[in-house]
Amino acid sequence: MKNILIDCENVGFHYGHSTVLEDINLQVKAGEFWALIGPNGSGKSTLIKIILGLLAPDEGVVKLFGKSIGTFKQRERIGFVSQKSNSFNSGFPATVLEVVKSGLTRKVGLFKSFSKQDERHALDALKIVKMDEFSNSNIGELSGGQQQRVFIARALVGEPDLLIMDEPTVGIDQKNVASFYSMLNDLNREHGIAILLVTHEIDLVTELASHVACLNRSIHFHGIQSDYKNMDDDDISSWYGHPVRRVHAPKEEV
Repeated sequence: MKNILIDCENVGFHYGHSTVLEDINLQVKAGEFWALIGPNGSGKSTLIKIILGLLAPDEGVVKLFGKSIGTFKQRERIGFVSQKSNSFNSGFPATVLEVVKSGLTRKVGLFKSFSKQDERHALDALKIVKMDEFSNSNIGELSGGQQQRVFIARALVGEPDLLIMDEPTVGIDQKNVASFYSMLNDLNREHGIAILLVTHEIDLVTELASHVACLNRSIHFHGIQSDYKNMDDDDISSWYGHPVRRVHAPKEEV
């Protein structure tokens, strides 16, 4: 039986008198790839903040790796990648390798020197995302898609069991989005890392994800990919509150 990495039980959250999340029940197990989809303002980012412990739910319980979020201490088991444009100043004077090594700060400690072993771990993480040849490049010289791969390497350097991403393709050229998601698919299938991905790229991601959850204040669907793909477009449109028409995802360019 797979270990449960995220367990949300009857989670609710409010901003003032406005209900943002209502009766959320969601489990993410080891090795799964979840696509969390839904319209703008549906509560997706709020749910991620609750799972990461940045917000406290008004109702319900969140457990990480079997422990309540308040007592969970093994934060290194979770890697997080946010929207690049909101999380990093690309003009910062740092090399790609330095950015990735900064993901070890929690483990090494602030103002501590990195060891040769830490550098090897950082290079290994860059190899996983196929960015090791850029290790000595300045982060600001890279394209949006390349930068986001580096941020994923930064999240991977601590060898997490779970990778959480909130709209990671913001700032990436559309022609490179398919390649980016193919890389995530490899992380999941070849390295066994569980993924919870918030995205608007419905058609592309749901071709790769093993599981799909559709959120619009409450969860209207959660289950395996094949069941989602068999859903009627009219049902999905009713969850979104506007017409949704799914298309086949374009193949990645070679």
